[in-house]
Amino acid sequence: MDPAQAGDAMTTLFALCDCNNFYASCERVFQPQLNGKPVVVLSNNDGCVVARSNEAKALGIQMGAPFFEIRDLAECGDVHAFSSNYVLYGDMSSRVMATLSLFTPNIEVYSIDESFLDLGNFYKKDLNEYCWEIKRTVQQWTGIPISLGVAPTKALAKVANKLAKKSQKAKGVLVLTDPHHLAEALKATQIEDVWGVGRQYAKLLRRHGVSTAYDFTQKNDAWVKKHMAVVGLRLVKELRGESCLELEELAPPKKGICTSRGFGERLTEYSQIEEATASYAATCARKLRKQGSCARVMTVFLQTNFFSEREPQYSNSRTITLPVATNSDLELIHYASLALKSIFRPGYRYKKSGVFLTEIVPNYQIQYDLLDKVDREKHNSLMETVDRLAARYGRDIVKVAAQGLDPLWQMKCERRSPCFTTRLSEIPIVYIE
Repeated sequence: MDPAQAGDAMTTLFALCDCNNFYASCERVFQPQLNGKPVVVLSNNDGCVVARSNEAKALGIQMGAPFFEIRDLAECGDVHAFSSNYVLYGDMSSRVMATLSLFTPNIEVYSIDESFLDLGNFYKKDLNEYCWEIKRTVQQWTGIPISLGVAPTKALAKVANKLAKKSQKAKGVLVLTDPHHLAEALKATQIEDVWGVGRQYAKLLRRHGVSTAYDFTQKNDAWVKKHMAVVGLRLVKELRGESCLELEELAPPKKGICTSRGFGERLTEYSQIEEATASYAATCARKLRKQGSCARVMTVFLQTNFFSEREPQYSNSRTITLPVATNSDLELIHYASLALKSIFRPGYRYKKSGVFLTEIVPNYQIQYDLLDKVDREKHNSLMETVDRLAARYGRDIVKVAAQGLDPLWQMKCERRSPCFTTRLSEIPIVYIE
């Protein structure tokens, strides 16, 4: 179906809500003096730029730029740099999503700063005005600026959202339901900017004369399926206005869970690396319990800094199949320590370790072992208590001794802002004279 005919078959309508420069916007909510000034947020260990305000982009600061390249700008105050504050960002994201859920009964949280809203029953409304009401409400209630793109499919909503951000006329809201407007939007979208088209597919499509999203919709289904399989066929149908991707109101359980961090400083002592790896295993266990799952296979990896050419390099990993799938901190930490011990080698300055869990199954599908000696009922009860305490008093209020009490391996976060919304000691105080 040609995009110009999409309007005749529209039975669905999606809005993609995207928080503008989300991490930087979160920093500005509680520090309004930063409005209009260049703001960047740094990755773990303050390594490189992972978020930029529009003002920082205007200065030419690139995504992924190493912090040392802009340190002088930060030191003299020309750029305001912050360490990642994921606790703050996660809480602000929850507030934005809760606000959006008031405008539609069906919402899919796609990422920390994006969500799809089902507006299928809102065709009789003035959609443009309704979206502006959403935008104004989120801004007023949370302080986070958003952009909204509305279209008959999720892929087209992505196109609309991207154009809404770029267009001075749209100012952050673009409703694409008119067939001719849809066609023009596709012609204005480069193939590299299409949701789901990666670098290799973009190269392939350009070699075959496809430079825009509109060109892609003109390819026949057999050609698309041959070169891009079923996923590509689904995408091209979405761009033509045929909804193939349903709203996922409940995120599917993860099939693999990984926790890995760079150490705050290079580590040489096994005991320090063991504490870090134990903490990563406990984090994986918490993620398993949150989605009601257990894992059967664990991989632990360890590596030095490969960018340091003057130092000897080493990396290794060890995979262990557990006797019984579990989500217990105690068990996962135990096996993580066994794996780490088998791959650790003295004489190196280690940069990073991590824990990766696979063969994840629901709690009710665990295959037990007749020779299993673990009191699993006791473990489950203990983990439930730990989770309740964490929910009430904060994460790591109770932890396994192997995780350490005063870890030297924690990431650098010298520029972290306060946890304004989640920590009583850091809640903003307003003085009235």
